[in-house]
Amino acid sequence: MASISGAMKSNIQPVHVVGGGLAGSEATWQLANAGVPVILHEMRPERKTDAHSTDGLAELVCSNSFRSDDADYNAVGVLHAEMRRMGSLIMSAADAHRVPAGGALAVDRDGFSLTVSQILEQHPLVSIVREEVAGLPPEDWDTVIVATGPLTSPSLAEGIQSLTGEDSLAFFDAIAPIVYRDSIDMDKAWFQSRYDKSAPGGDGKDYINCPLNREQYDAFINELITGQQIEFKEWEKDTPYFDGCLPIEVMAERGPETLRHGPMKPVGLTNAHDPEHKPRGIVQLRQDNALGTLYNMVGFQTKLTYSEQQRVFRTIPGLENAEFARLGGLHRNTFLNSPRLLDDTLRLKQRPALRFAGQITGCEGYVESASIGLLTGLFAAAERLNITPFIPPVTTAHGAILSHVTGGADEKTFQPMNVNFGLFPPFEPEPGAKRLKGRDRKAVMAARARSDFDAWATTVRQQIPTAATAT
Repeated sequence: MASISGAMKSNIQPVHVVGGGLAGSEATWQLANAGVPVILHEMRPERKTDAHSTDGLAELVCSNSFRSDDADYNAVGVLHAEMRRMGSLIMSAADAHRVPAGGALAVDRDGFSLTVSQILEQHPLVSIVREEVAGLPPEDWDTVIVATGPLTSPSLAEGIQSLTGEDSLAFFDAIAPIVYRDSIDMDKAWFQSRYDKSAPGGDGKDYINCPLNREQYDAFINELITGQQIEFKEWEKDTPYFDGCLPIEVMAERGPETLRHGPMKPVGLTNAHDPEHKPRGIVQLRQDNALGTLYNMVGFQTKLTYSEQQRVFRTIPGLENAEFARLGGLHRNTFLNSPRLLDDTLRLKQRPALRFAGQITGCEGYVESASIGLLTGLFAAAERLNITPFIPPVTTAHGAILSHVTGGADEKTFQPMNVNFGLFPPFEPEPGAKRLKGRDRKAVMAARARSDFDAWATTVRQQIPTAATAT
């Protein structure tokens, strides 16, 4: 363990980082490499969690996969490439401990955690303190990055709630699937709000509607009830359901008419393709991002396995060829209503000395968490060095996920999200040119992201010369 005095050799005041997971470790690395001392607070092993099994930094508690490493056609692969460009410790350790996984980046989890731990322990500007930060960090810590993950300790969660309001944190993560808008068959679906109601200035067409006749509805209910489900983890089992986030299959089990009087009720809607026949049930999808590229399946939080979700939900008329930006789920979690609470550099609006990083901000996944840690480290380093933080373009993977959690998503329906091309601004072809789809569209968006990120990274290097130093 490094001593606190080691981090005090610099005449720059230290930044406190709370949480030694992927986001906290990456934030610490970016700060230290910029010449800013860091005090990293990790409560393990003094206080254990329900998910961790070691006291190592950046422990991978679930999968050992960082998902696709394809930087040409996959958004998370683009994120990998951007992180490598910025000398990410998490990506360097992952590359060093890669195990065979086809086109994915999977790692030896023990070797990965050990490498991250050793590098940070040996860094002369890093001090690691094994203690719980109970409640909100002290006022005299003038710059703090909170990266405590989905299992934030109760005392810290209570402190955040007392500062930001009772509805600022979610403790039961009810996730509905999100579908790419351009994969919905509008020859079967149509735009309409129930009873044509809309917000002021709207047109009464806020939802995409997918109709089911009696036969389709009955078959769909049966598939929901018999579909394979994911079991709760042991530490999730005591978290009760509440009516606002019942899994869709639990509602279906209450009787075949339940969904027709709940999220699939057909009242107030007329099928634009067949106005003479009233559907038995209707699945509504609501716009999920400001760009209008993603649509959320309203009320469809679920514990079905991912493969079952894709199979069952593609039986819905209009969704036969649906591409999912995110599949549904239901589990214990802790995350901020970030679009309402955080500014564009991830500072808490009520107390700007506090920044948040990782899954507590509402990003989902190992790589996304680490990437937000990378950004908070750079933002905090810039402030310590009296430099205005430079925000990555929204056309990049970092900029897209940052924009989503700090305002691109609707604060009323905000849910955790993986990086995906639906978060990027659409690529607009030249006038008269054919609109790109599928892999061609992804390839162009990935190339645009690389170019724009390279320009941003060059500027950041000029501002903070050591910020992109590789391990």
